[in-house]
Order: sequence, then structure tokens, then C-alpha cells
Amino acid sequence: MAGNTGHPGMLTTALVLGIVGGALGIVAALLVMLLGGLGAGFAAEGAGELIGLGFAAVFIGVVGIVGGSLARGASKTAALLLLLAGFAGFVAISMGWLISGPLLVIGAVLAWFGRRKKAVAAPEPKPVP
Repeated sequence: MAGNTGHPGMLTTALVLGIVGGALGIVAALLVMLLGGLGAGFAAEGAGELIGLGFAAVFIGVVGIVGGSLARGASKTAALLLLLAGFAGFVAISMGWLISGPLLVIGAVLAWFGRRKKAVAAPEPKPVP
């Protein structure tokens, strides 16, 4: 393949880690929302906030899945989205993001370092008179 100087294995791994990390993040967010709902049922303080942060974490998990799916095509964008999702999930649901966060951050690093470099065009030969 002319011009492809990236590492396709790294990009494929970033794709898989992004999708798996995002999916596990959505599962973790749903569990946090379940705990918040149980807390609201027993009139616990701060249960509504937990439900809201769970909804935010669902959105963050979707961003992680989108970032992972972009890893092979637009690896810089994928790395940015994966890194954003990896850290934002910790802000939203803290320890609930313990499995998803590292997967998304490692996927971001692999997408960044596995990206395709732009090929340098060879100079055109001069015509012979």
C-alpha cells in the first residue's frame, strides 16, 4: 500500500478498545442510574444527582464508541474523542468508570501513535530536451 505508513494493528486495537470501553461505560452508567433510582425510592440525599450523572455517563459512553469507530479513518479525531470520554467518565461517575476509563485512554494513545503519516510525494523528473 503506497502512502500508508501508519500501524493498522494499533488502529484496530484502538477501535476495539474504544467500542468495548464505551459499551462497558454505558453498562456502568446504567448501574449508577439504577443505584440512584433505588436511593430516590428510599428518599436518600443526592439520589437525583446520581441519576443525572448516570445520564451524562451514557452520553460519554456513546462518545467513546463513536471515537473508537473513527480510529481507522480519522485517528486524530478518534484519539481526541477517546481521551475526552476516558477522563469525562471519571468526572461523571468516578469509580463506576474504573474499567471503561483505562480502556478508552489506552485506545486514545494507540489511535494517536498508530495514525497514518502523510506520505511525502517524490519530486517529478525533469523532462529530457
